[in-house]
Amino acid sequence: MLIAGNWKMNGAATGAAEFDGMLAGASEAASRGVDLLVCPPFTMIGAFALKAAGSPLSVGAQDCHFAEKGAHTGDVSAPILAEAGASAVIVGHSERRTDHGEDDGLVAKKAVAAQQAKLKTIVCVGETEAERDAGDAVAVVARQLAGSLPASVNPQNLVIAYEPVWAIGTGRTPSTDDVATMHGAISQTLDTQFPGSAIPILYGGSVKPSNAAELLAVPHVGGALVGGASLKAEDFLAIARAAPGNG
Repeated sequence: MLIAGNWKMNGAATGAAEFDGMLAGASEAASRGVDLLVCPPFTMIGAFALKAAGSPLSVGAQDCHFAEKGAHTGDVSAPILAEAGASAVIVGHSERRTDHGEDDGLVAKKAVAAQQAKLKTIVCVGETEAERDAGDAVAVVARQLAGSLPASVNPQNLVIAYEPVWAIGTGRTPSTDDVATMHGAISQTLDTQFPGSAIPILYGGSVKPSNAAELLAVPHVGGALVGGASLKAEDFLAIARAAPGNG
């Protein structure tokens, strides 16, 4: 099971100390078969990767450009991330789709770049509140999966993160039945496209210590993509402890 932390644009003042706390708890999580991944802002990746070298705690990035290099001011390529020590990258997060107008086609190109750089590729999908209220949640996510996963993707290095957009950072979470329905639909889609691949499906959207055990016990939930609660070592490790281990 994978517990991944997306720090977003946070962590400048206290990030190093919190990361040290997560590093101290990573071995216990690993002993239970729970993998930990922290995705801080770009500027912290190199230092955190050096600290985590040889430990069970992995460091990833929150986005990448689809080009290997070139005149793309302010962007960071997948090979640069790998060189800095990242082992994974998130692509297609709803905040990228909304704030930067990223569509499924662009997400697919980023996924290709990430895979070419040998980065574990976490592709995010999820519906808005209006889409859920209209009864279109499953269809929207199926469309995002179809458009965001390139034909060349290596399923062995792929993770899907389902994040209902209306639950991110709001404190609201769907019912466990809703999560089970969506994760079951995603699993069925992936089994059709990548037979026998067992691609992990993370749940994201206001995951916290108080609801982690319930969410992580839902069928087809293979971990969590954690936002605000991943900024504190105590909370992040509590979520990891709530995960059903296999160690």
